[in-house]
Amino acid sequence: MAKYLVTGAAGFIGSSLVRALLERGEQVRGIDNFSTGRRENLTEVLNRIDFREADILDLDAMHQACAGVDYVLHEAAIPSVPKSVLDPLASNRANVDGTVNVLIAARDAKVQRVVYAASSSAYGDTPTLPKHEAMIPNPISPYAVAKLASELYMVSFYRCYGLETVSLRYFNIFGPRQDPSSPYSGVLAKFSMQMLRGEQPTIFGDGTTSRDFTYIDNAVSANLLACTAPAAECAGRVFNCATGARSTLNQTFDALKQLTGYQGSVKYAPERGGDIKHSLADIAQAQKHLGYKVLVNFEDGLRRTVEWYKNQCRPVGA
Repeated sequence: MAKYLVTGAAGFIGSSLVRALLERGEQVRGIDNFSTGRRENLTEVLNRIDFREADILDLDAMHQACAGVDYVLHEAAIPSVPKSVLDPLASNRANVDGTVNVLIAARDAKVQRVVYAASSSAYGDTPTLPKHEAMIPNPISPYAVAKLASELYMVSFYRCYGLETVSLRYFNIFGPRQDPSSPYSGVLAKFSMQMLRGEQPTIFGDGTTSRDFTYIDNAVSANLLACTAPAAECAGRVFNCATGARSTLNQTFDALKQLTGYQGSVKYAPERGGDIKHSLADIAQAQKHLGYKVLVNFEDGLRRTVEWYKNQCRPVGA
């Protein structure tokens, strides 16, 4: 049995990792300041983990959190491109300064490995598809810059201090427990809930924007594989975490219309600053070095997600 620290444990991805680790019988410690995470994401498992309400910007708290830990899964972030455009300073503090604190604490505690939630936004809007790890990064938004900077910190802590690190570039992770209420929510969470309620969703742009939507089970699997893969295969490296397939927002709307029973149309609005047009991953490196496989495709993941949101919409006792 190993001990894992999950930063951002009350978030969508963090809470999913907590559950997966508990199912495997691991010891779990979680940390979250609830700036974006939700307490209800951990309600039924809180008594099974060592949870600490703290901020990753508090270095003392991070030193305490890392003590005795084997693996750190670093998910804590302000995960929003639009928000970073409005407030780049806050994005930098949480997504860069916070990451450096995590790395320092992990190094000092002699943690075996840190797995980092990096972002496909690092690739920017380069026309080459699919995106592969050897491409030169071209970040557009402050969020993308911050996530890329943290990737480089991961590599530097491996090279300078021997702290094993792996960065996973997430491509539009979606699934149950993703918060649909924020103006910065993932499009699938927001669309699912809006359409179930009969509310008109909004697509920014003409709907031909495409994404490599990746169901949460795939991201959880990638994280667990990144913890245990041989260091020679993965330490100090960056890997795409995706499905290797893409859907446009128009196609996604049509699929959700079928699953939710929504009868209305979609509204189109101007594109948002910092957004990229197309996103598609090459996952060959993760397959080769981590043993990564796509466990759930987009269609099945979308079906599971809508079913979960349907249950959230049902009155208690219904």
